[in-house]
Amino acid sequence: MRVTGYRTLTTVQEWGRPVGDANGVFADGAVPVSIVIVDTDEGISGVGLGPHVEIERIFAAIEGEDPRSVASLYDRMLRHTFKAGHAGPVFGTIGALDTALWDIKAQAAGEPLWRLLGGRDRRVPAYASGLDIALDDDELVAAYEVYARHGLRAAKLKGGLDIDRDRHRLGLVREVLTEAGRGRRPGLMLDVNEAWTRKQAVRHVGELERALDLIWIEEPVRRWDAEGHATVSRGIRASVATGENLTGLEQYRPLIAANAVDVVQAAAVWGVTHFLRVSALAHAHDLPVSPIGNSPVGLLHAATSLPNHLTSELQDLRPPVGVSIDLHVEDGAFVLGDSPGLGVRVDETHIRAVGGRPVGQSSQGPNVRPERAGRRLLADADDDTARWQASLAPLRVREDATPAVRP
Repeated sequence: MRVTGYRTLTTVQEWGRPVGDANGVFADGAVPVSIVIVDTDEGISGVGLGPHVEIERIFAAIEGEDPRSVASLYDRMLRHTFKAGHAGPVFGTIGALDTALWDIKAQAAGEPLWRLLGGRDRRVPAYASGLDIALDDDELVAAYEVYARHGLRAAKLKGGLDIDRDRHRLGLVREVLTEAGRGRRPGLMLDVNEAWTRKQAVRHVGELERALDLIWIEEPVRRWDAEGHATVSRGIRASVATGENLTGLEQYRPLIAANAVDVVQAAAVWGVTHFLRVSALAHAHDLPVSPIGNSPVGLLHAATSLPNHLTSELQDLRPPVGVSIDLHVEDGAFVLGDSPGLGVRVDETHIRAVGGRPVGQSSQGPNVRPERAGRRLLADADDDTARWQASLAPLRVREDATPAVRP
């Protein structure tokens, strides 16, 4: 079997409501999703969800190769980006191609990837993550009630701009999950997406911990700041989670060496091989791992075989437009199916028919770091939340409209 070519597509995740974090918001809830499809001479094609930046240069590393040699081809792709470096979206392109190769390998074996990788249980524990910073109280409660109906008993909220607002919103979600769990204590996490300095992080979380029990605080300071993460970890009760934006094992080593990370994360977009290697590194230090991303299907398959998987992020309950995935959510877990490979099917005709409109181009979206991030003296000195709420008012879903998150 040989790799013969590739195709690229861009679809969209239609949330049906505003989504974002402390850095910004996609007001229309339309988040672009890039797809790479790798073809072979035996008619088997693999799917990877991720960027296709500089894909021609990277694809040269695997063209004509046997796609089943996945680990070796992953290193070959890294070598092809040696001089310019492999961080950022280039690493995402490598990850997308890597995931597609794993998909091909499992399809060729006639097995779902989770079984090929040695998984025994197809159930992968999950937590709810609504990218919810722009939601008002009623919308927030409604969104997490849907998650709760699917058995989710842990939730990660977006925050970091206002201590009082974060406390209030976490309390609302705690009530929803407690009621759904018949009085059992739920799990709560807060993700601030690198919005703080070290002292801000300790102060903010310390205030929250007067009233709340947080499992973890996510990306409290800049992703590369090992000393800063260690300082935060020593100053709070909650665990520190980070890693979704780290690209390569060399970026994890300083954090682990400094005892700066308690929950090791990896983004779905970086690929299966990367996640397996990060997990092995974390396991060597008795640390749990947790995949991050809206469609972490490749990492979910890999998680079934890991001794140190903790929980995986569940964002929207629907797949991207034109994509179907052989999994479902019940009793607080992803349940993987028996389709060979990843179980991902892409309707290319439908995606091309509905595609073409620009999405995610706002200068205030979550992919743009605010000018005053880490330099806000008071919550209302740079009132991003109020500004978002005002700008989103015309987009609010009417009471008789479709729910923000559907089962």
